[in-house]
Amino acid sequence: MSFPDPAGRVVVSRGDDPPDLPGPPSVRFVATGSRTAGRYGLFEYRMAPRSPGPGPHVHATFSEAFHVLEGELTIFDGERWAAYRPGDFVHVAEHGVHAFRNDSDAATAFLILFAPGIAREEFFTELAAIRAEGRTLDDEQWREFYARHDQVNL
Repeated sequence: MSFPDPAGRVVVSRGDDPPDLPGPPSVRFVATGSRTAGRYGLFEYRMAPRSPGPGPHVHATFSEAFHVLEGELTIFDGERWAAYRPGDFVHVAEHGVHAFRNDSDAATAFLILFAPGIAREEFFTELAAIRAEGRTLDDEQWREFYARHDQVNL
């Protein structure tokens, strides 16, 4: 549960809050852009062992950064895949090609920071609903979905 200060000066998110989107993967919206006055969004993402993530893609209006908390996260930087471990940080600027996945035999947990704080939770929520409902989208519907959320898959 979060406790925003009425004047917008302090936002609290408790570490034992359940994920907003139970997994796998599971996502906890630690601080959405709406709670940070659009400054940033911070999500905790957990992936099971040997889990694929999104393929190479870019965002035009926001940067994305990854901070590994547990396990190992494999990130594509536009040229090569590399493994990152707890404490490692990777920043991807706007228009930077990137992707991520879990290639290891252990679960991984990491933070994703979006700046500015666009409503990225809408992307994750809508994607989870599509999967949970077993809906299938055709190529044009996927393109429209990703375009609505500033993601161009390569």
